[in-house]
Amino acid sequence: MAPGAERIEAIARATIAKLPAEFARHLGDIVLKVEELADDATLDEMGIESPFELTGLYTGLPVGAKSVDHSGTMPDMIHLYRRAILDEWVETGVSLEALVAHVVIHEIGHHFGLSDADMHALEELAG
Repeated sequence: MAPGAERIEAIARATIAKLPAEFARHLGDIVLKVEELADDATLDEMGIESPFELTGLYTGLPVGAKSVDHSGTMPDMIHLYRRAILDEWVETGVSLEALVAHVVIHEIGHHFGLSDADMHALEELAG
C-alpha cells in the first residue's frame, strides 16, 4: 500500500527537526502541506505540463526579503505533492525518507534563498 499524506508529512517534519537551530528558528511559521498533485494553475504558472514533474514547491517570501511591509500576507508554505513523490520513489529506488528529505530541504533552500551547493550541504547536515 502506498504511503499516505500522513507518512510523507511525518518524514518531512522529522527532516525539519534535524536541521541546525539557525535554520529551525526561521521555520516555525512555515506551513507544511501535503497534496496529491499540483493544481493546473500552479503547473501553468511554472510552465510544467505534467503534474508528476513537480514534487514540491515553496510559496512565500525568502527570509531576506521579509519586512514589516509584508504583514498580513499569506504564510510561507512548503507544498509536497504525494503522487509525484511516490512516482519518483518507484522510478529511482531511492528510499522514501531520503527522497522526501531531499524535496523538503530543496524547498527550505528557496525559503532561505540558498544556492544548490548550500542546499546539498544542508541535506548532508540533516542526513
